[in-house]
Amino acid sequence: MKIIILGAGRVGESVAESLVSEQNDITVIDTDTEQLARLQDRLDLRTVPGNGTHPTVLEQAGADDADMLIATAARDETNLVACQLAARLFNVPTRIARIRAPDFQDHPEITGEGGFYVDHLICPEQTVCDYVFKLIEFPEALQVLEFADGRASLVAVRTFAGGPLVEQPISALRAKHPNVDVRIVAIFRGDRAIRPEGDTRIEVGDEVFLLAASEHIRTALADLRRMDRPVRRIMLAGGGNIGLRLARALGADYQVKIVESNARRCEYLATQLPASTLVLHGDSTDEDLLASEGVGDMDLFVALTNDDENNIMSCMMAKRMGARRVIALINRRAYAELMQGSRIDIALVPAQTTIGQLLAHVRRGDVVSVHSLRRGAAEALEAIAHGDAKSSKVVGRRIEEIDLPPGATIGAIVRTSGGRSQVIMAHHDTQIHAEDHVIVFVTNKRTIPKVEKLFQVGVGFF
Repeated sequence: MKIIILGAGRVGESVAESLVSEQNDITVIDTDTEQLARLQDRLDLRTVPGNGTHPTVLEQAGADDADMLIATAARDETNLVACQLAARLFNVPTRIARIRAPDFQDHPEITGEGGFYVDHLICPEQTVCDYVFKLIEFPEALQVLEFADGRASLVAVRTFAGGPLVEQPISALRAKHPNVDVRIVAIFRGDRAIRPEGDTRIEVGDEVFLLAASEHIRTALADLRRMDRPVRRIMLAGGGNIGLRLARALGADYQVKIVESNARRCEYLATQLPASTLVLHGDSTDEDLLASEGVGDMDLFVALTNDDENNIMSCMMAKRMGARRVIALINRRAYAELMQGSRIDIALVPAQTTIGQLLAHVRRGDVVSVHSLRRGAAEALEAIAHGDAKSSKVVGRRIEEIDLPPGATIGAIVRTSGGRSQVIMAHHDTQIHAEDHVIVFVTNKRTIPKVEKLFQVGVGFF
């Protein structure tokens, strides 16, 4: 696929890195020539210096025969205008724009056909907010992802000593809960992926990915680690776009304190948040401030500033001072990989939480959702099976008959019949029907093109 990416910042760079690895033809546009040079040195792609809202620059980037434009520049207006030009002047089939202002999301008549001609809007700030909110709902989890409109959930959890099924084979999970169908789709032991079989033993410290109907997730989690008490007291470091969105989402249901270093921003936050939210002017790395505001009593401390080092430092201090759980937003993936699982419980890379929204539009076959796992090392995708036994490589076949590449596992199927949906855990003899939503877990991203081909319908079907 020929893809133009506008913007070589953190989101654009992450998108380019992910798509290049899948043998797409990528061209990146940006006004920062030094950043483009660094990107070209590291990745196999083409760069074009210039303003992406200029038709000549888009033409140089190959917009005449591009399949997709992904506009990830810092300004919403730049991304919207670029999409409009790509549609009206170059007839680019798919246009995706990153936006920050919620007003654009609330008025599709502005961004859609007849307006800026954007096919899909992505908002990294809202995606991060939703991600953290799920972690608040499931305080034991490292990651919580939903499929099929929330009917099925995939949860990553690190096992602790004392869990009922820790040091037990996977088969014991089904024996303990015969009426609850849960599938362990992957186990990571350190940096090594372990293929889960019935006799595979779950060890202390394993990162386990559980897939089940959403209503059964808590039952499965309790078997692998002790259940944490619900989160009630939360301190947020940073009152930027993400901090404000998250504080608004938490509302009056939680005891929220937000620490912001900019005095004028504090005044604005005070006008936008409920009276129950305490806005504090100060430095989140100030130990005295954290102590005086009772960081040791917090169920959750979340660092959301634009400075990776400050986020790391404030989280480490909060953890040392007694905060039960800490989450740090870290833009540099290398930092996140170093810090995850140390004094910092979860290192959150914003670009990796956003990439899944983009990948769903790049994947071949009818892929409706994609989630990046373990900071891009693995992936979970939801694909719809179309066709019949003659035109499809999956429809009408049992799981054991499907030629899945190494590292790919079909975890579950969501089937709708008579207006009712059913989550079916995939076993070797489970048969896939047409229009099933199939959830596939992939530990080796190099095999994704082979997985996509499985869900492409033969020409003879049409």
